[in-house]
Amino acid sequence: MELDRNYFEEMEAKIPKGKVRTRFAPSPTGYMHVGNLRTALYTWLIARNAGGTFILRIEDTDQGRLVDGATEVIYKTLAECGLDHDEGPDVGGPVAPYIQSERRDTYGKYARLLVERGHAYYCFCEKCESEEDSGDFDRSDDPCRSLSKEEAEARVAAGQPYVIRQKIPHGGSTTFHDAIFGDITVENDTLDDQVLIKRDGMPTYNFANVIDDHLMGITHVVRGSEYLSSAPKYDLLYRGFGWDIPTYVHCSPVMRDAQNKMSKRHGDPSYEDLKAQGFLTGAILNYVALLGWSPRGELAEQEVFSLEELARAFDLGGMSKSPAIFDIEKLTHFNALYIRAMSPEAFARAAEPYIRQGVKNPDISAEAVAALLQARCEKLTDIPEKVDFFDALPEYDVALFTNKKSKTDPGVCRNMLHAAIPMLEAIPVWNQEMIHDSLVGLAEGLQVKNATLMWPIRIAAAGKAVTPGGAVEICQILGREETIRRLKLGLEKLS
Repeated sequence: MELDRNYFEEMEAKIPKGKVRTRFAPSPTGYMHVGNLRTALYTWLIARNAGGTFILRIEDTDQGRLVDGATEVIYKTLAECGLDHDEGPDVGGPVAPYIQSERRDTYGKYARLLVERGHAYYCFCEKCESEEDSGDFDRSDDPCRSLSKEEAEARVAAGQPYVIRQKIPHGGSTTFHDAIFGDITVENDTLDDQVLIKRDGMPTYNFANVIDDHLMGITHVVRGSEYLSSAPKYDLLYRGFGWDIPTYVHCSPVMRDAQNKMSKRHGDPSYEDLKAQGFLTGAILNYVALLGWSPRGELAEQEVFSLEELARAFDLGGMSKSPAIFDIEKLTHFNALYIRAMSPEAFARAAEPYIRQGVKNPDISAEAVAALLQARCEKLTDIPEKVDFFDALPEYDVALFTNKKSKTDPGVCRNMLHAAIPMLEAIPVWNQEMIHDSLVGLAEGLQVKNATLMWPIRIAAAGKAVTPGGAVEICQILGREETIRRLKLGLEKLS
């Protein structure tokens, strides 16, 4: 099993150097959960802040967990979020392919190189099949560790099933450095001889990551802090090959509460779920960026960032060791800020599908309704029930006409509607300015406060105590005919 030295030299020659290179390497196993989105965002921000390269790599070595359509979800989410990748399966690049299952032969060759260098070994034990991916393999009683090179190769040549395991040093310790947690030292005797190549020839996740990160020239490896325990084994692999070790960035977990990590199994939302719940992509990204990172210096008090501002402000020194708790109320706060900051035209476009869920009548202007909602809406999904009265007047109780602040009761409201109906029927132009001025003039003539007149008109027009917009705006949108019809119904109810 002579190794081709030229192959390794050619692979080394392809590695891009001289600038920051980061990668987002998801497994296509379904949805994009919040922790995954944060990893993608931080990885993108590190690259963009340094003027570097952001790479998308699809890690599909665990074939049993793959979900149809999951890769498309990854592409769609990154595109929606503006996290553009410079290299990847769909755009190519100098170190293609960017899908792990298409790099299978590469891993086997590097595993055999590591065996030759004395940092891995062929394991033929019966327990390889059942324990090839577990962390409880006891290397102390594995006779394969001490097989001679000739005997091991003879067994391989004879077709005996095997896995390739990492050969962890006996005794001593391994120290690795993380950009957030600093230096961490682990006793080697606490580490297991992890499997690198499985019986089917596929690499394990841990091995494929190290090989790909090196061959793709990755300078910063961003992942969850749950991988801290694997980091010493990664370090030993890099050292075994004689390679430079990238900067590790282990992010603290995103928690549902003080005790529990976020999990789809427990109903915690994915990015797609949050979009479906009416949250804007910009607000989601802004909030997720602050789950474990905070700006420093003159930006320390800033809360709202565009993606471009995040890229300029992001630095690893602002990362936190502490777990971050996902607070849906805080996200809702961000979403409301983003909605207020949108241009009226952009908000109208975003809101229209939700308006049309509640308002099917094409004569009702979605743009006019959106203008009422922008300052009164926290999530897009709040919209349908806020505006459904435009489509059909709901059943409502006459008690709504009584309002202490507006100094109204059924008797007062009856008088107000009785005066307003003929006046509104007679105004020459049905627009907001004319309706407003006519009603204000009527209130003055009746010697009542504006609110005393506006309250019963709004209740009769909408049938709800709380509405986006006041009487004038609602009447203008409903149109003259429908407004008069509803006010007359209100007058009948009061009579």
